[in-house]
Amino acid sequence: MTNTVLITGANRGIGLELVKRYLQDDEWQVIATCRHPENAVALKQLAESAPKRLNILPLEVTDSLSVRHLQEELAGTTIDVLINNAGIYNDKGQKFGAINYDNWAEAFNVNALGPMRVTEALFDTLKRSKLAKIVTISSQMGALSRAAKGSFAYRSSKAAINKAMHTLACELEDQNMVVAMFHPGWVQTDMGGSEAEITPTESADGLYKTISGLTKADNGKFLKWNGDIHPW
Repeated sequence: MTNTVLITGANRGIGLELVKRYLQDDEWQVIATCRHPENAVALKQLAESAPKRLNILPLEVTDSLSVRHLQEELAGTTIDVLINNAGIYNDKGQKFGAINYDNWAEAFNVNALGPMRVTEALFDTLKRSKLAKIVTISSQMGALSRAAKGSFAYRSSKAAINKAMHTLACELEDQNMVVAMFHPGWVQTDMGGSEAEITPTESADGLYKTISGLTKADNGKFLKWNGDIHPW
């Protein structure tokens, strides 16, 4: 039996590693989206090695027209797992007194509104699955349980998408769908930095295993990449 996963922001970092991980199992068809597929060298190389199992499509999660084009392109498709991975961290180092509010609005548009735009647009494709899994890559930086300073835009945008997806989980409680948010770990990516604790491969492998094991009982949970519960 073949299943289909769609991953946003799939041209680098955790998104790219998730594409690689899903392609390791023959049962998966992968739809990888990114803003500029023509420049996604690593993705195109993967597509050459798995031409029948990897489909690369353009998507700008902040652009309603781009999202609509994706919706039209995938009309009639069944998506079993949607991974809202696309995100930005555009206020690293910004502190109170020097906040860039344009950056803050952009962070909300990408990190909070983006996953909701995509999920809503692809809802019909998800309804065709026996148990659709709607996954959003969030961050522990959006957890209200953690005391921290700075990065107002990134932290608040991740807290916002956590709440939005938790609300969606409540709305979909009576449907064959699971909505879950994930802290992917502190990962050695452009966003996480070279001093981070785990590699993108370790994060993607843990996410893959945990997502595969999600059941209806996990609806609405905020989890770590290794399956542990993350405090809200």
